[in-house]
Amino acid sequence: MSDAVMSDAVMSDAVMSDAVMSPFAPLREQLASAAAAFGDGLVDDVEQALRTDVEIFPVCHHSPASALAMVRRLREKQPKVVYLELCEDLRPVLEELRNCRLPVALQAFASDIDGFPPEWAPLSVIAPITESSAEYQAIAYALDTPGVEIVLVDRSVDHVFQWEPRAGAADVGIEIGDLRPGFAALEEHLLHHGKVRHWSEWWDQYVEQPLSGADYDTYRQVMVLIGSLFRRLGPEGHQVDEDRERYMWTRMREHLAATGTDPAECLYVCGAFHAASPVMDEHLDISPRTSTAWLYGLIPSSHSAIEEQFGLAPGSVSIAAATWSKSLRRGRLTPYTLGGRSKRAASPPGTPAETDTEPETEDRLSGFLTRPPVLDGFDEAELLGWCVEIVRLARRNGYLASTADAIAVYETSILLAGMRGRKRPTPYDFQDAAVTCIEKDVVPGRRDVRRLCEILLGGDKIGQVGYDSLPPLARDVLDRLQPLGLDLEKRTIQRALIDLDAHPELEPCSHLLWILRRLLPDDAVRPIMGSRRLGERSHQESWDLAIGRNQRSIIELGYEGVTIEQVLEQRLRRTCWDEKATAATALDAVEDSILYLRNRRFTDELGARAVELLAGERTVDDAPEVLGRIRRLLAHYRAVEPELPAWAKSFVTTGYAHYCTLLPTAFAEEETGVRQVGAMLGFLFTMESLALSLGCDRTQLELAVQQSRPEAPAKVALLWTAHFQLGLLSMAGLRERMIELLGNPLVVPSVPQYVSGFVQALESAPTLTPFVVEVLSRAFGRLPDDVLLPWLPKLITTLRAQAPELVPMLVREAGRTFPARLADVDSFTPPWLERVPAKVITPPASQPVGELLAVHPGTVAAVAGLLGCEPVTIAGAGGEVAGLLAAHPETGEAVAGVLAVV
Repeated sequence: MSDAVMSDAVMSDAVMSDAVMSPFAPLREQLASAAAAFGDGLVDDVEQALRTDVEIFPVCHHSPASALAMVRRLREKQPKVVYLELCEDLRPVLEELRNCRLPVALQAFASDIDGFPPEWAPLSVIAPITESSAEYQAIAYALDTPGVEIVLVDRSVDHVFQWEPRAGAADVGIEIGDLRPGFAALEEHLLHHGKVRHWSEWWDQYVEQPLSGADYDTYRQVMVLIGSLFRRLGPEGHQVDEDRERYMWTRMREHLAATGTDPAECLYVCGAFHAASPVMDEHLDISPRTSTAWLYGLIPSSHSAIEEQFGLAPGSVSIAAATWSKSLRRGRLTPYTLGGRSKRAASPPGTPAETDTEPETEDRLSGFLTRPPVLDGFDEAELLGWCVEIVRLARRNGYLASTADAIAVYETSILLAGMRGRKRPTPYDFQDAAVTCIEKDVVPGRRDVRRLCEILLGGDKIGQVGYDSLPPLARDVLDRLQPLGLDLEKRTIQRALIDLDAHPELEPCSHLLWILRRLLPDDAVRPIMGSRRLGERSHQESWDLAIGRNQRSIIELGYEGVTIEQVLEQRLRRTCWDEKATAATALDAVEDSILYLRNRRFTDELGARAVELLAGERTVDDAPEVLGRIRRLLAHYRAVEPELPAWAKSFVTTGYAHYCTLLPTAFAEEETGVRQVGAMLGFLFTMESLALSLGCDRTQLELAVQQSRPEAPAKVALLWTAHFQLGLLSMAGLRERMIELLGNPLVVPSVPQYVSGFVQALESAPTLTPFVVEVLSRAFGRLPDDVLLPWLPKLITTLRAQAPELVPMLVREAGRTFPARLADVDSFTPPWLERVPAKVITPPASQPVGELLAVHPGTVAAVAGLLGCEPVTIAGAGGEVAGLLAAHPETGEAVAGVLAVV
């Protein structure tokens, strides 16, 4: 016998021996030729998973095929214990699923953390659940079947973050049963040869549809094989995955030892990736949890949110839900749902399975891997229904679609499926066909054809958490809003009309709505009529409420506190004591505390924090915001309180000294804008009387102004106005400087900057409004076009962006100054160009005011200059005095009386 013949005989004997020893020998021979590098390992993983004492049920999350196989297996086996790959400390939340409309997500949340980097806060773990997932079917079976226990065996949420790299993300979503390959080249290869666009379509075509009608052994072997393949072709290093698997097997062994349960009566539900684990027999020493206080609950989820979390194609979860419903009807199966056990159970709850021994394992992979999908009549009828329905939806959304388009979509769907190498058109083929046949150049409405296809196949279904499963805060919100008479759990937008004068009992509802407006997204609680500001009270309010649609946001507020007021208080305190907090943010928090909390002690605490932050600031970037907020707060307290609170007085005195100290530097620094310097002067001059009454020294302000040496033209103008307010410069002198600027050709190009400075000066000196109108008028009249035209748009945009509150002052003053009719323009003379002759007034000699003015002419002349009045001559007085005082001697009489002048 030749060597070749002997070799063939030896190989034949080896194959026959393998065939006797293992049912997978033929498959092993096929894989050896296609994947010699790891073919044996794949089959070994399958055999290992099938030989474990605890039955492993491999799944892909949100997979209809997995859910269908789970329903069939639960009815057949009826396990006593279900081990589930889910964070073990989420177990109490499972009971609350009874009160929910899926999809929802289990959530663990922690805002006060201990043992983790502070920048990670808040921590959150989210695990979404849909009805078409194997996990939900297992949960529903276990919770509603007497004598069945469900045990979550995956690492706790605390361990999830313990195992995260310290540079890792702070928000982690658990991907239960993720089967998207981590090997990019493999995915690209599969998509190319499968003639599909994305991974979700490949999975639906080559795994979901074939496995939907497969028997349990075939399903199980295929899923383990795929998990093993992805495990071996994925990125190097599975340390975290293997540690998770050791964790789960350690927990299962501990439970079996503690309860004495027979492993044959247990079912272990895990991702297919973990079903092919090589560490099933290894033990893990589990570290203790940190002191972080975790909060657990349910939040609404949606198909689109699940797709984003798991990196799936848009619409894929909706298509999976449609496949699930179709498969249930075709297979005449009733799924497990919480709240009642299925009437189609193979045997009563708690009874043993039909056979006490497991059937011998057979090779089901070979036939499955070589059998193409089959198109049956039910699918054709479904495709016809889709085509008719998409035309109806298209016409409702403005498309000019007809019956011919429905026929075209049907034929194109079959054509595309054939071109892509499949006999049965998938929902993805149908989508492409509908876009090709119906979509035009312009979308007539808000939805295009692809979006209409997603709606037809189920749309973006959004879950809802029932009232009994809501956290105390969410229930409290719904209870307190009951007097409105609306069903706020609905997902529609509802209009609430509140007449506070006719129904004062609705005031608490209005107050709560304003707090919700402060904390929730803008579309959740939107006021149509009414406002909430300091010093205002609404008599009637109108609201658009979408609380049911934003249920998730309200539930997440429940993780922060028991009442909505407590949550707002915690947020305001956290904002004020943040390392980036400023005096402006603290004043904002004070205002919110007054408007929403009505807690004087807490408001005073925030005010004291604002004083502390202001004293520690080394920049004046927030000076405009600080000025605006403290003005509003002081006006509020003067209107409602007999005296200012202690923190407000301290803020004024601290701010006066603080801005006096920083004023020379702010004038000199180029980084500090004219808006900030104007706001500083506004604070100093408008708060001056209050600050001086509280013990401040005006000399500090005078020294600060005199030490200022600005170079920028706008800041120079601000300094001139400060000199004017301090009495160091008269109105006539200020006007002369402006006229000199306009007459100097070397300075003319920078005149607009001076004008901008004068405009910003209105923040500190509103009485200068007539002068600013005069300055603008002179500039518009004398500046050349090449200077004026580029500057004018910039002036308008600057005023709109930085000083919108100053524009009405200028407009009103201009309205009083300039003629209201066009016919009066030609004869109009600006008041600053009029020359009023000096008046001669002879006051009665018997009046003390005449004697006072005659004795002190210099003082009253200075007062006249400060007031901007034209001089007058008083007979016998020997000097010029203010015309205003001469024309109104009774004022002088009053002053003389105060001074005890006889």
